[in-house]
Amino acid sequence: MTVTTADTAVPVSPESARPPDPDLPPPRRRDRIALALLLVATAAAYLWNITVNAMGNGFYAAAAWSGARDWKALLFGSLDPGNFITVDKPPVSQWVMGLSGQLFGFSSASMLIPQALMAVAAVALMYGAIVRATGSRGAGLLAGLLLALTPVVALMFRFNNPDAVMVLLMTAAAYCTVRALRHASPRWLVLAGVALGFAFLAKMLEGLMVLPALGAAYLVAAPAGFGKRIVHLLAAAVALLVSAGWYVLLTILWPADSRPYLAGSKDNTFMDLVLGYNGFARYLGHNHTGRKPFELPAGYELPHMGGGSGGFGSGPDRLFTGEIGFEISWLLPAAVLGFVVVLVTRWTSPRTDIVRGAALVFGLWLLIDGVAFSAMQGGMHAYYTLAIAPAVVGSFVLGLAEVWRCRDRAWGRAGAAGLVLAGGVWGFVLLDRNPDWQSWLRWSILAVTVAAAAALLLTALPAVSRRAPARAVAVAVGAGVLAATAGSSAYAVTTLPRSHTGGSPVVGPSRPELPQALNPFRRQIGMLMGGTDTDPRLVEMLRATQTTWSAAIDRSGPAAGLELASRTPVIAIGGFTSEDPVPTVAGFQELVRDHRITYYLAPEMKLPDSWRTRDQHRSPGATPTPATAPSPSAAGKEPQMWHPVGNTDIYAWVAAHYTPQHLSGLEVYDLTAPPH
Repeated sequence: MTVTTADTAVPVSPESARPPDPDLPPPRRRDRIALALLLVATAAAYLWNITVNAMGNGFYAAAAWSGARDWKALLFGSLDPGNFITVDKPPVSQWVMGLSGQLFGFSSASMLIPQALMAVAAVALMYGAIVRATGSRGAGLLAGLLLALTPVVALMFRFNNPDAVMVLLMTAAAYCTVRALRHASPRWLVLAGVALGFAFLAKMLEGLMVLPALGAAYLVAAPAGFGKRIVHLLAAAVALLVSAGWYVLLTILWPADSRPYLAGSKDNTFMDLVLGYNGFARYLGHNHTGRKPFELPAGYELPHMGGGSGGFGSGPDRLFTGEIGFEISWLLPAAVLGFVVVLVTRWTSPRTDIVRGAALVFGLWLLIDGVAFSAMQGGMHAYYTLAIAPAVVGSFVLGLAEVWRCRDRAWGRAGAAGLVLAGGVWGFVLLDRNPDWQSWLRWSILAVTVAAAAALLLTALPAVSRRAPARAVAVAVGAGVLAATAGSSAYAVTTLPRSHTGGSPVVGPSRPELPQALNPFRRQIGMLMGGTDTDPRLVEMLRATQTTWSAAIDRSGPAAGLELASRTPVIAIGGFTSEDPVPTVAGFQELVRDHRITYYLAPEMKLPDSWRTRDQHRSPGATPTPATAPSPSAAGKEPQMWHPVGNTDIYAWVAAHYTPQHLSGLEVYDLTAPPH
């Protein structure tokens, strides 16, 4: 028997002992239970009936299906397993969903469950960042809960767009930066650079929008000399370049003729896609200039459809109006106020103050990205604002933690009242824009908010503050925070169980998805936008093909819908906007000669007379608009059928040499038949 005594025990060095951080007390049993409950509840809420969203965005679902079938398609994020063209984003999101499809078989569940699990990870990272900054596990739990109950988060982490993985990686970078701030840790800062590198490979420059905030926070607050801070930041920059650059280098070194075309680029290069279509061109409003599916022939116009989404014009109010307001702005005024509160109250603190450093991480993230979104000239989907959801929550909770720390002082109570009012009153305004939904809620929020703020302001008065019991202040703060966050939480809870499909899902209660004016063309328009409501006869025709691609059709949306309906590869002519220069007419003819495509499909719609303009009529022989390809039999006449195709040269060649079959709003050309 060997007995170890104090004299014979192996000594433990101070470095390996790693005593607990004095600013971060060890978790108690109830803390662990609370965190476990938060993560389990998030998982349950986000996973519950997740297949109600079916294929979500068919564009990315088709890429996930392709990646589940073919390793090259998985690597490049190809829209089709034949590897003709990619989606117009880098492939990190497709790696996750496609690999899940390879492991478990492609389905709605295998595609969407990883997205929901990313929400759990993001909540855990949010919790960790706030706890590391404040030393308060209660603040961390509140931050994680509020992130899970942000409407745009509830929407997009159950959806299959690349935004979910991008924001998870941005949140991971923020967490690593907060960890790096306390001890000027180059290791954690390098990990932040790695996370941002992969965020770039999820959605390009948008994934790097948090970079200036993280760099500035470390440069200001890290406890190291200026030169050492610069060296650490350079190391993180190298890590970012390596973690993102390997894929860029891969696309350069891989022979272009043996990989798919990089959709959205003008020259089949990744950096053109980064700086052009998905970069400055998008920001300045110069992309998406392709031939739109609803660009009618001369002499026709859509009837007035009423409504309007609002919130999509650039300007300082963009984040507060329309669908964008419902998705992200609930706590936005309170978050900005919370950032200001921390900066003011910590003004005289040492440079290395960790709370102020964390506030710079989230506050600058919010301000920089918020200004960028507000000034963006191109078309902006409301769900893009998922990129600032962690920043909104982090700034709000850090401000709340600061006023709670100083709740025994008059200014602390006044600050709490300001945060409560900013959140609750704006929540009332947003709910008032949808007055037919749960009208009692907005009035309850307003009443509790005003009462809580009044109580806090009353206890801040010198004559009352000394006699005000601490319990009363705590109750007022608790009730006020509950009211301030109730609107956002209610919209998130309403969003979770709803079915969301298509390219622009929305939060909150159900709303009409298609204007009544377009009802006559519901199936055709659904197909043009990537829907899977495809004629069963066409599905069977595609499934019976033996060629590399079962069919070719203009634009990625219709091609994706056909792929998902038939589970066969389909060529997307011209990519997402129909402006990608592939295939050329000669290239398409070569594919036909080599018997690699069976069908060419051209949508056709008969335009009602009610859509004619009163004062504009096409004269016989007039040239159609670029988006209109009249059927050959209608040449020189008023167009009876409208063919919203992008590459009119390919359409003209096919129509001149093959005979169409008309099938549910499509002209179907059999390219294996002898040409005439």
